[in-house]
Formats: sequence, C-alpha cells, structure tokens
Amino acid sequence: MDAGIPWFRLTFTSFALAYLLALGCSSPVQRGAELNFSGQYPIRATVTVGMVADLVRQIGGDQVQVTQLLGSGIDPHLYKPTRDDIQAILAADVVFYNGLMLEGKMAETLQRFGKTKPTCAVAELVGLPAIPSSGEPAPQDLQHADPHVWMDVSLWSEAAQAVNAYLSRYDPQHAEAYASRTAQLRQQLAELHGYGQRLMSSIPRERRVLITSHDAFRYFGHAYGLEVQAIQGISTESEAGLQRINQLVDLLVDRQVAAVFVESSVPQESITALLEGAQSRGQQVRIGGELYSDAMGLAGTYTGTYIGMMDHNLTTIARALGAKDVPTEGFRPPVSN
Repeated sequence: MDAGIPWFRLTFTSFALAYLLALGCSSPVQRGAELNFSGQYPIRATVTVGMVADLVRQIGGDQVQVTQLLGSGIDPHLYKPTRDDIQAILAADVVFYNGLMLEGKMAETLQRFGKTKPTCAVAELVGLPAIPSSGEPAPQDLQHADPHVWMDVSLWSEAAQAVNAYLSRYDPQHAEAYASRTAQLRQQLAELHGYGQRLMSSIPRERRVLITSHDAFRYFGHAYGLEVQAIQGISTESEAGLQRINQLVDLLVDRQVAAVFVESSVPQESITALLEGAQSRGQQVRIGGELYSDAMGLAGTYTGTYIGMMDHNLTTIARALGAKDVPTEGFRPPVSN
C-alpha cells in the first residue's frame, strides 16, 4: 500500500477488485463456466445492458430476478462501474453481459469476476459474420469483433438460445421452462426479422443509405440490405474527424441523401455538423428520427424492450427512407396469454 494513502480512504471498488484478483489467481474458474445453482429462488442475475437484460428476463421468467446496471440513454462504451455496480455483481448468483468490449471500461472488472462467479458474455457465443467498418475506427475497434450483435434480429435470436443453454446448465431443474420460453421468444424474433426484411426491401434502392453517429448498425445493414455509413467507429471513444465528416457531406450531396439519424445514447453534435455542411452546399438534409443503438428506451415502455426497440428502429428508418406501406403501428407482436 502507498504510505501516503491511509487505508480508510481506499474505495469499496478497490477492495473488491483486489479481492477478486487475488481469488482469481488462487482458484481460477473459466470465464462463463457454469456452476450448478444451489441457492434460493429466484436466481439473482446481474446484467449490464438492456438488450441482454431483456433476454434474461424473457427466458428466466419467475425463476430469475434481474438487476440491470445500465439504463436508457447510457452509453456502455464510456460507462464506468460505480460502487453500487460492484456491489450488485458481488451479490449476484450469475452475471450476464454482452462482451466483445461493448462494456469498454467495465470489461476488466467483468472478466475478473468471471474467474470466481458464473458469468456469461452473451455476444461472444454467437457466430458472427465479418463486415467491414463503415465509420472511422479507433485502435481498440480493430482488436475485437463488432459488439452490436442485437442489430441483426436473427443473430440476437442465437443470443437468446445461448442464454437458454447457459441458464439450463446452471439451473437444470427449470431447463424445460427456459426452453419453452426461448422457443416462444425466438418465434417472435423470427417474425420481427421477417418484418424488417420486408420493410427494407420496399425502400427504393437508391435510397437505401443509413447514416448514423457511430458504427452501431453494421449488422443491421448486412441483415436488411442497407448501405451503412457512420461518423465514428464501433466505439464512441473514437472521435469524429473533420476528414470523415467532409467525406459524408460529399456523400450526402452527391447521392442526394435526404435523411440522417441521431442515436438516443450518443450526442448529436457530429450529426449537426453533417447537416450544416450539406446545407452550405445547397443540400437540405433532415433528421429522419432518433434510433436506439447502445441502449433501449425507458423501462416500462414498449421501446424499453428489445422487440420494441428494434420495431422502432426498423419502422423509423423505413418511413424516413421512403419505404412503401409502412404499418401505422409498426410490428407490435400479439400479446401472449
């Protein structure tokens, strides 16, 4: 210990991380390894982002109680874990997170916990296509796959199956219930995926260009047939360079793009710069709507669910880019009994 820092000024987080590091060195358990649940129900699951939390809620049902760390409008790339977050992870029976460095500043913490506690990095269990970057990548973007797996509903259906498999191994007593809920959820996701494909295919081909603040929609474009362009890379830690903004202004003007999109968890300054640049060259470009990229809508609302979030994104993009016959109410699957 540094002689200049009294022991009582060390934070709870420092104690927790030091404890985990020491424990991990003495008796490591592989990250994501399953240990059979032997406590009292409901299982206490601490989850990072809303998209993963929604999967765990849907599949876990009454057997699992979810504590979600990052709420609406919070950027996981930049989020730093608090003392309450560490306490919630310590109190959990099992931890779920996205992985692939989405939770950038929490990644080391989560990996350390994974040595001593059942932990599942959901997106790292999905087979991912290799898609070139459409933004200006930061150095850290090149070290791992794009973490925004949920933007392709069919890939997120695979993530649902991964959560099901993990919970079933961890709690085999309720494996049948987990499997049943997963099958029902995956059916809804298949319908949503088909809805998205139909909508996007009705956009005039020359208008199928999606421009956003950061490169969160790469899987979306691959799945639904849109060219995706972004100002920043897959992490919002990368900065919006003037050269990249000028490139996109050229694209807006040359291809007569009518709409660009802001994101609920990303500041709008870079998009504003695009609009001003296009306007200075005589091209009027509007904001086509606000999309949910790294965070869902408010808890308790339709867009506070994964299906609601993606329904909103698909429907908003389709309307702004000129799709034909977009349903007034969007997708909205029937409520199951």
